[in-house]
Amino acid sequence: MTYGLVATNLIGYLMQMGYGLEASAWVWGLIPQRLLGGADTPVLIPGHGEVLIGSLPLLTLFTSMFMHGGLLHLGGNMLYLWIFGNNVEDRLGHWRFLFFYLVGGVLATLSHVLVSRGSGLPLVGASGAVAAVLGAYWRLYPHARVRCLLFLVFIVQFVELPAALVLGLWIVLQVINGLLGLGIGVGAGGVAWFAHIGGFLAGLLLLVFLGGRRPPRPAAVRWDD
Repeated sequence: MTYGLVATNLIGYLMQMGYGLEASAWVWGLIPQRLLGGADTPVLIPGHGEVLIGSLPLLTLFTSMFMHGGLLHLGGNMLYLWIFGNNVEDRLGHWRFLFFYLVGGVLATLSHVLVSRGSGLPLVGASGAVAAVLGAYWRLYPHARVRCLLFLVFIVQFVELPAALVLGLWIVLQVINGLLGLGIGVGAGGVAWFAHIGGFLAGLLLLVFLGGRRPPRPAAVRWDD
């Protein structure tokens, strides 16, 4: 299922390229103003004024998580999903993992909407759903060794660190950036920090309902960053 989700995101990006990355983001991305105001709420698009977009707002809760703003955005999300997703899928099973991924992505998006209710900018990307996967991995495999590329001025070397530390630092950075970006809608650089935070917390919460438990032994993972 993890590989199927990666393939679906790749197909989604190819469709975006055919339609136009920016145009597709406005039509099928999640826009908080439209989600809360309904399909008849016009959206202020830079350079075009107020435009009434044809897609259904509730549907964009799902379509937005299979869209991306560029190759780096797509590549980063798919790398995280490919590396961490299969281990979480092993614990949940194929169909429960798919349910986990989709619901985690929706909850992550709603977290963004909660703090950006007046935003008229589209949200796209699998980051929220992937953050849910990271949250589940942090809970299930805290002692797994994650191989990271460490930069120390002129020294570059690989180090192996516990997943609990690596992913714990990651979520701390999301919280810091999210708090700094409050009131801006999306954070600096166009990052929806609260979608990451909400996704990570959703991953922890969904494990309780789906019965995910830690394995008897830590799983091995290799991650170059």
